[in-house]
Amino acid sequence: MAVTASGFIGKSAISVRLDFYCKPAKFAYSKRPFSASKPLVVVRSVALSPPARTVESPPVGYRKNVGICLVSPCRKIFTASKIHVPDTWQMPQGGADEGEDLRNAAFRELREETGVTSAEFIAEIPNWLTYDFPRDVKDKLNRKWRTSYKGQAQKWFLFKFTGKEEEINLLGDGTAKPEFKVWSWMLPEQVIEHAVYFKRPVYEHVINQFNPYFVDEEEKDSMNSCKD
Repeated sequence: MAVTASGFIGKSAISVRLDFYCKPAKFAYSKRPFSASKPLVVVRSVALSPPARTVESPPVGYRKNVGICLVSPCRKIFTASKIHVPDTWQMPQGGADEGEDLRNAAFRELREETGVTSAEFIAEIPNWLTYDFPRDVKDKLNRKWRTSYKGQAQKWFLFKFTGKEEEINLLGDGTAKPEFKVWSWMLPEQVIEHAVYFKRPVYEHVINQFNPYFVDEEEKDSMNSCKD
């Protein structure tokens, strides 16, 4: 796997991009219409870990959270590496305020963490997905937040990036501390490969649920013309 870096760093913007190159894996194919109101069905799973836990509502003791799967026109996923956790890559995510509309929360977190405002809502996963914090992570985060959470319950949203890459700014919109130091467009299987182990089951579930969007054969020609 070869890696290249490009980008710029300024007083008001940080946009450092890494490119990961590997042979794309084949994903399951489904002709089912892509609907925001119905769960998606795939033919074959890409699961590498035990299945993610799905629930209808956030369990007691779990922080309410939104996750954002932002895809480029070339069907690659925005993924970024955290500032204070080396070699940890993830999709944007963040806490939802009490009473806040979850889709609005996802847009807000995307803007706060990446500076991106040019995004089109495509779909959401109907159920909540949960993961537990490892003990060291749980202790650290609960000290920071002054809470006693066991883990996070996430509602996941799929957005299409409709802007230009110059819009991506890891300083965000200036309303929160920066989360990331470098970003990349990754293939779905790369997102799973580079995810921290305790989030991997959730990521596998998210990728499988959104899978039909990545493998629409009617758009193969446009995908082949991409030069990410």
